[in-house]
Amino acid sequence: MISPDHSSQSAACQKDRAMTFSFNKYPARRHLLGSTVLFGAMAAALLPMTVFAQDAAGDTTQLEPIILSNSGAETISEDNDTIVPRRAVSALKTDTPLVETPRSVAVVTREEIEQRGATDMIQATRYSSGISTGGFGYDPRFDQIYIRGVATTIAGDFRDGLRQPVMTYGAFTTEIYTLDRVEVLKGPVSVMYGAASAAGIVNKISKLPLKDAHNEVEFQYGTIGRKQAAFDFGGPIGEGDEMYYRIVGLARDGESNYNIEDDRYLLQPSFTWEPTDDTKLTVYGLAQKSKGESSVWTFKDDGEITRVSDPDYDYQKVRQYQLGYQLEHEFDNGLTFRQNARVSDLDLKARYVDRRTLYAPTLGAPADSWMTSAVTEDVRAYQIDNQLQAKFDTGPISHTILAGLDYTAVNSDFATGSGLSLPGDIGSAPSPALTGFTSNDLRQTGLYAQEQAEIDNWRFVGGLRYDWLHQETRNKVADIGAEKDEGALSGQVGLLYLFDNGVAPYVSYGTSFVPSTQQSATGGVLDPTKGRQIEAGIKYQPEGDNFSLSTAVYRLVETGKPQYAGFSGPVFLYESSGENTFTGFEVEGRAALDNGISLIAAYTYTHGEITENLNDAVVGNIPTTTPRHIASLWVNYAAPEDMAIGGLSIGGGVRATSNSYTSDANTAKNAGAVYFDASLSYDFGVKSPDLKGLSLAVSATNLANREEQICNTDSCYIGQGRTVLGSLKYKW
Repeated sequence: MISPDHSSQSAACQKDRAMTFSFNKYPARRHLLGSTVLFGAMAAALLPMTVFAQDAAGDTTQLEPIILSNSGAETISEDNDTIVPRRAVSALKTDTPLVETPRSVAVVTREEIEQRGATDMIQATRYSSGISTGGFGYDPRFDQIYIRGVATTIAGDFRDGLRQPVMTYGAFTTEIYTLDRVEVLKGPVSVMYGAASAAGIVNKISKLPLKDAHNEVEFQYGTIGRKQAAFDFGGPIGEGDEMYYRIVGLARDGESNYNIEDDRYLLQPSFTWEPTDDTKLTVYGLAQKSKGESSVWTFKDDGEITRVSDPDYDYQKVRQYQLGYQLEHEFDNGLTFRQNARVSDLDLKARYVDRRTLYAPTLGAPADSWMTSAVTEDVRAYQIDNQLQAKFDTGPISHTILAGLDYTAVNSDFATGSGLSLPGDIGSAPSPALTGFTSNDLRQTGLYAQEQAEIDNWRFVGGLRYDWLHQETRNKVADIGAEKDEGALSGQVGLLYLFDNGVAPYVSYGTSFVPSTQQSATGGVLDPTKGRQIEAGIKYQPEGDNFSLSTAVYRLVETGKPQYAGFSGPVFLYESSGENTFTGFEVEGRAALDNGISLIAAYTYTHGEITENLNDAVVGNIPTTTPRHIASLWVNYAAPEDMAIGGLSIGGGVRATSNSYTSDANTAKNAGAVYFDASLSYDFGVKSPDLKGLSLAVSATNLANREEQICNTDSCYIGQGRTVLGSLKYKW
């Protein structure tokens, strides 16, 4: 079976990590092609009906998160050069100003990522309100990000507007160097994105081609033995401006805290062809190979922190490939059609050993034997999102209507095995034989529509979606399984009033769903997990000022959560009976002042309550690892160029988290903690023109080296200790 570090009860992959989706790839290809043809026919049929559409020369906005019109591309590119973003392309699948979006959105730009020296998704997002990280200590295998108390590791991981599905165990990991920005949407977003966490999604926006030539190489070295080289090249092809490219690459040999390996090699090429002002096609790919550890569970041996698994035996090897394209075309009558498609493949092989000798005596083996486990998984995903947008006016009302048809098909083949290793050199012990084999399947077709209306200072958003779902799970050894066909309806509505001074109060409501192929205790397939949220807030972002403030209060309910109900052969059994309710308040302020000082301040209050559970004794308790208070402050000073220290930038941050319960039983608590971070950089070109483009940066996280223990249900982990990283970069 899977070790406790991976099990559905207490692993870093959460209790619901055994969620299993899949599909048969050949029907998926036929359906993928069929969706394309069908939506193209719909677009052609609708053309004569758009009598109110604007002329093609009118203003246009970008609807697809990563395929932007020329003006949109420039806007988002400029928006990445500040820590005070003004726009988001994920919230409504439109290039809409944040202050006019009636929901809470957190945007982490490339400028912020580089200023703080963030090296992964955890570090990138943890200075934003509504977000908590580290619920399972330090674990580089997964992007453990909680939004408003709910984990998004499984159902909230998106890249370029398409979900990166987590099946039984393996996850598509994202290297932060390959990204331009991160947009966190808080609350249900199923209307636009289909299966998605009730708390929202983390949408990672990739580096894609730009028309301007740019070249960058970077070398990093840091604790504890991290060595990395990366490059980012791009620009026009030939003398024209119709074709341009970008290629991002990285190689890392890393060992981090607690002997956790973190090696990675990747190549991310992309190419854009823009034959006319009305048509744009971008093709992109990713090849990535990573090697880390499959078990990061720790324990204390005579006061020393020790890994449960043996670093000489433990490994997790992941190869992932992605190939996709985005197509955009504007018709003469003002309609815009967009298509976003991607094929993804993941191959995972892992093994680990339990050095605590807890299992061996119960199996009749010598007490100093070790239990070994192995896991493999192959995941294939086919996705396509078709969009048709129309902009027109009816009297005083300006409309932006977006209609979409998307399709997702995912298949997983999962295998596991375990055995015993006698005393000796564990590093040379063979991997145990695989004995349990399961397959899982998910196919989802969604039809959605959204209306954005502007009436004077009022902004209205309303959307509705219906999904057809097919789910399967099968035990290949016993040749038994279960399947289920059902539908899911989701909706959202929002209203905002934008005062002339930049103050914008709003209210919104939305619902969500996450399908599951987990097998129930009765032998069937679980019902989807559903969510609903009501939110009210105030945003403030004056026109022309580098300042923003956003506040929100909310009530979020996640119902039908899978709960562990037993183990049968290689299959974990569950019941859809869990329900958690979260009420909270959050505030986030950002400012970039003319004197070189910039700051990011955030506070989050979350009250979680278990409102339904298989165990009546925990109803009314607070869900495990849900801190009540989280606060953070980051301040940076960039010296003006005319000063003697021009080119120098120095920053510091503090993060504080209150205590949390170690389990739903609420019998013990994880301690609260305060962490300090810092960064320092120098641009040599400011004072020495011959060195233009050369810069040096040093960043440090957890300066006080607090190695806090985080216990989650029946497993304990250690937070990441102090890390220091130096970076030498050259741009031309």
